[in-house]
Amino acid sequence: MDVSSIAAAASANSAAQLQQEVSMSVLKKAMDIQEQSAMQLLEALPPVPAAPAGTAGGVIDTWA
Repeated sequence: MDVSSIAAAASANSAAQLQQEVSMSVLKKAMDIQEQSAMQLLEALPPVPAAPAGTAGGVIDTWA
């Protein structure tokens, strides 16, 4: 192996590592944005009204 091929391999390895780090950074940012969007959607939901006592789902018949 000559010096130029070793330098080219090292440079390619460094470029690949940098590309992987940038890809991970972009992925993390995208996941953060999705998390924020999901939280906004959940916060926008109206509260669930409580069922009045004695209606369907209010009492469980344990003898059935």
